[in-house]
Parts: sequence; structure tokens; C-alpha cells
Amino acid sequence: MMDPGGAQRPRFQWGQRVQAVEDLYNDGSYPDQPLDVLLVRTGDVGEVVNVGMIEETKRPLYLVEFDGTRLVVGCLEEELAPEEA
Repeated sequence: MMDPGGAQRPRFQWGQRVQAVEDLYNDGSYPDQPLDVLLVRTGDVGEVVNVGMIEETKRPLYLVEFDGTRLVVGCLEEELAPEEA
């Protein structure tokens, strides 16, 4: 859904539990880790700790702290799903 300013409204909210729907690799965001190293596996669960906006595309960007990893990973909406109970 788009808001009047053309930005896509976030599907997930701060504090919401989510899980990765695909493996997530280092795209260069973690310079102390090798490029393309696996950061998060499909099914890993975490919590949304911030919701931002990619200015160029007007799409939400979610910062997710994944359980047991101590990593906060930037995720696109299509890379996440609500946590399954």
C-alpha cells in the first residue's frame, strides 16, 4: 500500500517478531565479515528494532536483530515474514 507521498507503508512494525524467508548474505554492510558470507539462515527469527525508508525507491527497510547472532541486519519486506507461532 502506498501513502500519499508515494512511499510504501511498512508491513512490519518496531518490536514485531519476524523470520527470514530466505538466506541473507553480507552485501558489504559488515566490513569485518567477508563479502557474501551467510549472516542469517532461512527460518531464523528476530525482532524489528527499527523501520526506515530507502529514499530512492520509497520502500521500507527493516533493521532486524536476529536471535543468537548479535547482528542487526537490514532487510527488505520480501525477505521477511511474521514469526510463526
